[in-house]
Amino acid sequence: MIVTENAIDFDLIHRCIENDRRAQYDFYEKYAPKLYGVCLRYAKTMIDAEDILQEGFIKVFKFLKNYRGEGSFDGWLRKIMVTTAMNFYKKKNLVNNDVEPETVRTFYHADYDVVSAMSHNELLQFIHELPQGYRTVFNLNTIEGYSHKEIGEMMQISVNTSKSQLSRARYSLRKRLETLFHQESAFYGTATFQGTYCS
Repeated sequence: MIVTENAIDFDLIHRCIENDRRAQYDFYEKYAPKLYGVCLRYAKTMIDAEDILQEGFIKVFKFLKNYRGEGSFDGWLRKIMVTTAMNFYKKKNLVNNDVEPETVRTFYHADYDVVSAMSHNELLQFIHELPQGYRTVFNLNTIEGYSHKEIGEMMQISVNTSKSQLSRARYSLRKRLETLFHQESAFYGTATFQGTYCS
């Protein structure tokens, strides 16, 4: 018996399993917006994100009957989208084409919480500017919560390489945030000075 967070989902899921087209449309409308955000974090372009989303939903409807209420339903959906994104780029040989050797030096200091200092839109923009390998590891670990061992298996890289990619990603985000901070400080500092000068 399928158990979901609420009765509406319970009914909707069962109708989707019965191939009710209206239910599948309603299901898509309900979950697509948040799952599109997941796809955007992994995709190189918005077109890729849309393709990943569509492929992901095909898998969701195919395997919906297998969901047994173990853990979060949203988490189950997210995992399918992440797996779909990984496979999407594996087929194109783009998952770890810029992964550096394990001996890469790490610059990131763990006490600097770069993620919490950014808004969602800023973070999404900065993530998209990262090289593909950095971005994938950062998303899998920091956003989705996968361990380095799991990431290594998914990306076919070692645990040390996964760790170095995450450190490089965080360092890059930190530098981007510092640059943004200095630019804003300079702008507001100039604005304040000009205001004082005019008075």
